Amino acid sequence: MIIIIDYDTGNTLNVQKALDHVGLANKISADPDEIRTASGLILPGVGAFALAMKELKQRGLVSVIQEVAQNGTPILGVCLGMQLLLEGSMENGFTEGLGLIEGICEKLPDDPDLPVPHMGWNQLVVTEETYLTKDVDGKYVYFVHSYYADCESEVIDAFAQYSIKIPGMISKGNVYGTQFHPEKSSEAGLMILRGFKEVVDHVDFTSN
Repeated sequence: MIIIIDYDTGNTLNVQKALDHVGLANKISADPDEIRTASGLILPGVGAFALAMKELKQRGLVSVIQEVAQNGTPILGVCLGMQLLLEGSMENGFTEGLGLIEGICEKLPDDPDLPVPHMGWNQLVVTEETYLTKDVDGKYVYFVHSYYADCESEVIDAFAQYSIKIPGMISKGNVYGTQFHPEKSSEAGLMILRGFKEVVDHVDFTSN
């Protein structure tokens, strides 16, 4: 059972519909016991980084997510959820994140021809083949964000070109993230979610 972590950040129902479509049994929950026993986790998110971390802390879920990640459960962060996987964000001053992947969220550079927030369809360039990036090189996916993951190249699996090279997909071990919304990215997004299903069904990170 996949648990979609519920912390009042919106878009959970859209994520659930997409998981239903690719055949991943799922439940929306904020119950720590259900999260601990899940076969995989989706951390969705829209909105402000600091508010999202506050909500996770109020629900006692920060240490639970960190514990589950340490134990090898596959995790996929989506949009703001991906940013929360990092060490922190500079949005409205520094806020500490979950610290599961090294990196800091920084504001997209101002560009008169490329507005912020970055909203719309952009082409993915895959730099590392994983279960999630298989067959999505050159596909278009849907972004909505003002901050990006400033992280080392070894954790970047795909990027999209905007005012800068935006890390579109990142991963470290059993922890994955997409800056874009796979649940809003048509067939390409469903391919990525099917890739996460493959990870959940077949990859054992506990033996590494």
